[in-house]
Amino acid sequence: MIDALRTPDRRFAALAGWPHPPRYVERPDGLRLHYVDEGPRDGAKTWLCLHGQPTWSYLYRRMIPILAAAGHRVVAPDFLGFGRSDKPVDDAVYTFDFHREALLAFVEGLDLRNIVLVVQDWGGLIGLTLPMAAPERYASLLVMNTTLGTGDEALGEGFLAWRAFSNKNPDMAIGKLMQRACPHLVPAEAAAYDAPYPDATYKAGVRRFPNLVPDRPDAPGAALSREARQFWRTRWAGRSLMAIGMKDPVLGPPVMGALHGHIRGCPPPMEIADGGHFLQEWGEDIARRAVQTL
Repeated sequence: MIDALRTPDRRFAALAGWPHPPRYVERPDGLRLHYVDEGPRDGAKTWLCLHGQPTWSYLYRRMIPILAAAGHRVVAPDFLGFGRSDKPVDDAVYTFDFHREALLAFVEGLDLRNIVLVVQDWGGLIGLTLPMAAPERYASLLVMNTTLGTGDEALGEGFLAWRAFSNKNPDMAIGKLMQRACPHLVPAEAAAYDAPYPDATYKAGVRRFPNLVPDRPDAPGAALSREARQFWRTRWAGRSLMAIGMKDPVLGPPVMGALHGHIRGCPPPMEIADGGHFLQEWGEDIARRAVQTL
């Protein structure tokens, strides 16, 4: 069993714009993984929405209603260490394989099929490696500001600066960071991003992610990510939509342009001029376009 913290439910009471009841998967290692599950269970598609660092499924609140209203099932899990999911206290628990295996088990446990994979940030670094393990489950891709951690390409200055900042701020003020990145957030929305973390002891998972990005060919996850790159280049046969937050200083247009070249059959990207790194916060138009095209 893994020693972990569990955020008290009262921290999530009456969050702004978040009416979704919590659902949980109880794992064999004793950890509880939280997810949102909206729309009809027999919907035309199942939209699997994966967040990144330092956010949680709350990031998808602008998109979930649009996708569900179109007759689709929307499933948005929280990575272990994030949101309402349990938070292992030992930093060493959090590895690339730990997170990937958790998502693979989640998809298989819920037997999700006809999936539209929706990814951003670490949701993509991990999520883009999932379909090659069970390609029959995946029908489409919606990819927003993210990348593959293949270890054979230099990490950008924007990411290196973010990693340095994160390492210097182990008790990161997440709500304030989100307000700086997304100036249109109201205080109650920023507070919702702080809700999962009563203090720094709950933030081990948040702290670890930047240091898990494969930065050399033999780094954990790098070979797997190169295999995924080849999958998207040569084996992917589903529909795709890329949306780019053009003001993202970390995973913006240059990084997304390179990723676009790896996704077989991906049409020209949807460019969100005012959008930043956390593009779901500008996500209504993206969700509507995705419903139309995917």
